[in-house]
Formats: sequence, C-alpha cells, structure tokens
Amino acid sequence: MSSFKIKGGNKLNGVIVPQGAKNEAMQVICAALLTEEPVTITNLPDILDINNLIELMKGMGVDVRRTSKSEVTLQAKDINHEYFDTEDFHERATRLRGSVMILGPLLARFGNGYMPRPGGDKIGRRRLDTHLIGLQNLGASMETTDMEYCYHLVAPEDGLKGTYMLLDEASVTGTANIVMAAVMAKGTTTIYNAACEPYIQQLCHLLNSMGAHISGIASNLLTIVGVKSRHGAEHRILPDMIEVGSFIGLAAMVGDGIRIKNVGKEQLGIIPDTFRRLGIDIVQENDDIIVPRQDHYEIESFLDGSFMTIADAPWPGLTPDLLSVLLVVSTQAKGSVLIHQKMFESRLFFVDKLIDMGAQIILCDPHRAVVVGHDHQIQLHAGRMTSPDIRAGIALLIAAMSAQGTSQIDNVGQIDRGYQNIEGRLNALGACIRRIE
Repeated sequence: MSSFKIKGGNKLNGVIVPQGAKNEAMQVICAALLTEEPVTITNLPDILDINNLIELMKGMGVDVRRTSKSEVTLQAKDINHEYFDTEDFHERATRLRGSVMILGPLLARFGNGYMPRPGGDKIGRRRLDTHLIGLQNLGASMETTDMEYCYHLVAPEDGLKGTYMLLDEASVTGTANIVMAAVMAKGTTTIYNAACEPYIQQLCHLLNSMGAHISGIASNLLTIVGVKSRHGAEHRILPDMIEVGSFIGLAAMVGDGIRIKNVGKEQLGIIPDTFRRLGIDIVQENDDIIVPRQDHYEIESFLDGSFMTIADAPWPGLTPDLLSVLLVVSTQAKGSVLIHQKMFESRLFFVDKLIDMGAQIILCDPHRAVVVGHDHQIQLHAGRMTSPDIRAGIALLIAAMSAQGTSQIDNVGQIDRGYQNIEGRLNALGACIRRIE
C-alpha cells in the first residue's frame, strides 16, 4: 500500500493542465460494447479506475489497442460470455463503481446483461434501483443467478421496447445505463428526470455519432429513437471539471499564482462561482483559469445577510465531488460556512482528520458540517491520516500541503483512482510530496 509524505508550507506557482474527465471516460468506454466496430477515445485519463476498467474489457474479449496513455481504441467484435462466471470478473468488476455501466449495452446488444455489485468509494449507500427499474421498464427481466455478487438481466426474445419512464432519482450512471440500452430498443424511449451532467451529454453525443437518435441533450428530458445498427466513432473526452475545481482549491490554499489551462469553461457550471462565494479571486482568460495568490479571502453572506450554505445538487447544481475540497478551503477563509452534503451520508466523516490538524469544524450530523475559518491566522499542523475515498484524499492532500510540518497520508491508492500522477504534477509546481511503499 502506498503513502505520501508531504512537507507543508511550500507555495506553488506555475501552469497545470487538467486530465480528461474520469466519470465521462467510464461511460464512453462502456458504450464501445454497443458496436462491433472500433471506437477510439482520446484525452483519456491515465488513472487506476480507468486502467482497471480497460483490463475488465479485455477480460470480456474486447480488442484493446492502447496507442498512448491518453488514447485507446476498443473493438467489441466478440464477447466471451463465459467470462462473467469467473472469479476474475468478480474481482475486477467489484473494485469499480463504473463497472455497473456494462449492463445496459450488454443487455441491448446481446439480450443478456450483467451488473456486479460494485466497489469504489465508501461514501455511504449508493443504491442501484434506478438502473434496474429503468431497464425493466424497457422489458428486461431479472434472472436468478448463483453469483451473489452480480445481477443478471435478460431481454425479451423480441428485444427491448421503448417506453416513457420517470426516474425516481437523477442518477448519472443510472441514466447512462438506460440510455445505452434504449438506443437499441424498438420504438421511442422518453426518460424524464434524466441526469444532464456534461458526462451524460458527452455520452449522448458519442452515441449519436455511432448512429443513435437522441434528442433533448443537456436537459432532463431525453428522447431516444431506437436503431438497429451502430457503427464505430471517435470521441474526445472533456477536461475533468472535478480536477479543475480541486486545482482552484489548491491554488487558493497554497498557491502563489497558478494558471489552470484548457479547463472547458462552458462545462464548469457554477463551480467557479461557488469558490468565489468563499471569497476566492478567480480570473478567466480564454479557456484558462488564473488563481492569483490568496493571502486573504472572506466568505460571503447571502443577500439577506444570512449564513452562507454550500450544498450539492444534481446538475446544473454543485457536484458533490467537490464538497470535500470546498470544506478544506473554507478552513483558512475569514468567516463561517455550512457545508451540506445531501447525497451521501458518509462523505463528511473525514473531517475528524482535519480537526486533528487544528481546523475548527463542527460535524452536525452525517450530512452537515460548520466550518469556522482561521483567516490564515492559525496554520494547520501536520498529521498522519488515511484517505477514505478519492475526493477526501485530494482534500487531505491540499490540507497537508498547507500545514506546518511533514504529514503522511496512507492508502493513496484511493487518490490514484481519480488523479493522474498527482504528486509529479504538483511537485512540478513547487510542492514537496514523496511516495513511499
């Protein structure tokens, strides 16, 4: 198991480029299962979760040609259906949350789909009902299986059929699974309360370029007219908006002037404005974001003078993946803020590690924490901690870089799942991070 040793107190300066979006990459890789022709994906992030998903695809019989770390061509001409009964499939699939998205395309194309009970971040309950109910609405039936770790769905003999459905929640991966199945269903499928994050928009654009007919993209009402044939395509992944937000938070806490290049500003939504509510100065220049040195930043109040609250919400609301970073950045602001994590009940539990470092945080309940900022009057002190999930891991890394002394973060494989060569990229800006085994 790897750990990071971090010498805190260094100011970072320079230029950094965000990787391709992890969540989008998961979806478009799974979409390659819908056709026997090659699908080429560029701007791929070279991270643990994506590399594990590609290995899973190889095990399923997909021909994988990795022309570079950032480009892959997938051709699902033949699928080894016996692989789904193997221990290797179990081990690989259950390590990945994104593996759930093989279900929709397998069900649509082959009439049989498998969805492992996935792993990923331990951030609370993440139910799969939306996936399963949506596919059952298209006519699929649940089959019993000897594999306790896996769901098995079967399409009717005459194929899936389009229908109207209202999703019980705007699940991103649930929407992706249902859309990928619906593109091959007979007739028209209408999905209301669909997720409309940029990842879903990009998936829909790829599917259309493969021959699908999807309208309503970027809204929560998608209409899909089923087609029989799909062909290959090329697709470029957007910059990762979670990494962009992480770098904004990093620049605010420990930066001496950082330029984040090629951020895909049209897809960032309210992320920059949320950081501005904490008082952080952000300059947008073409498709770059510049965060000057922040010796002082003050949390805003609402227009009526009431206490600032930052909460997650489905797109175009604030992504829950950035609340951990926003919470850490708030510890050095002037003023107080309520961080309200509505979607996952275990995601704020990492704050006990920040409290041990000297942060003033009150954990009200599993979903809410009040942060009283130090206004840079009190520096966090070093500590030893363990990364519980990807986003808490990067938040703890930012805290450690701002702290006095040398910190150690264990289980940094969690960070590797979502951030590409993070220590190398940050060391190039002036950080002092050493990986140890």
